[in-house]
Amino acid sequence: MSAAGVLRLQRISRTVSDLARAAAFYRDALDFCVIDEVKHDDDAWGELMGIAGARGQSVTMRLGEQDLELVAFELPGDPYPSENSSADRWFQHVAIVVGDIGDAYTQLCAHSFTPISEAGPQRLPLTSGGVSAFKFRDPDGHPVELIHFSVGTGNAIWHHEQGLFRGIDHSAIDVADMERSIDFYTRVLDLRVVSRSVNSGTEQARLDHVRNALVEVVALQPTIEGPAHLELLRYVRPKGRPIPADVKSSDVVADRLILQVHDLPRLLRVFENENLMMISPGMVTFADGQNAAHVRDPTGHSLILMEE
Repeated sequence: MSAAGVLRLQRISRTVSDLARAAAFYRDALDFCVIDEVKHDDDAWGELMGIAGARGQSVTMRLGEQDLELVAFELPGDPYPSENSSADRWFQHVAIVVGDIGDAYTQLCAHSFTPISEAGPQRLPLTSGGVSAFKFRDPDGHPVELIHFSVGTGNAIWHHEQGLFRGIDHSAIDVADMERSIDFYTRVLDLRVVSRSVNSGTEQARLDHVRNALVEVVALQPTIEGPAHLELLRYVRPKGRPIPADVKSSDVVADRLILQVHDLPRLLRVFENENLMMISPGMVTFADGQNAAHVRDPTGHSLILMEE
């Protein structure tokens, strides 16, 4: 185990094409509220994003105790791929806990979105978690999941929270090699495996809009307990397409997990010793003294490591 691990999933960051439109959607359709707005006009931010001289703006939105960051670049990148599947490796969803899946779906339907799931919310069997869920895409194409936990399932905190939309339970990412990904997140980043399952059947196929779906799911928890956590998905069938090698932070498909870590310099030495992929040119230091680095996991997903 490394002494330089992830303490918590601080927030999820999404590149968007229209910041005002994206913020309005998450506010009006899903009950998020704006807690911060930042203009990024310093060279350190561009270095962190892996695009020298990049400028942009971000809005951080909160639901319950969890945060979602929406980022718009002054020089936009590519839009979200028009042809996509839940099995594609670039798939990364944000799972939003709701108190009543029917009422949440009704509120969502008053706004513009693209469904992923077929025939509305699906109730999964107990072998697949026993949750009720619905997947869809926001105005930019990013996947989002509404999820309702029945009594005795999910984190106990969700059964004490009030309101229709309660918070972010997890972010799920598709991975190419489950065992390699588990090794990376547990040995290198110090997350721990808290559950494993294999999901299949009619309800899973309808939820993902994928025929004959068979997906392995592994939940990982950072050092600090409580949501949000990370889930790894490996589609045994069908096989999805890889993340494009030339994807940039300014591309709409480029979601990022912002991870608060302990001892960033030591962690970056591990990356160097194991030839793991970097997006930023090493550690970046901002004017306020904050240290951060931007890296890729073995599948190509983007992680920003923020020193505590």
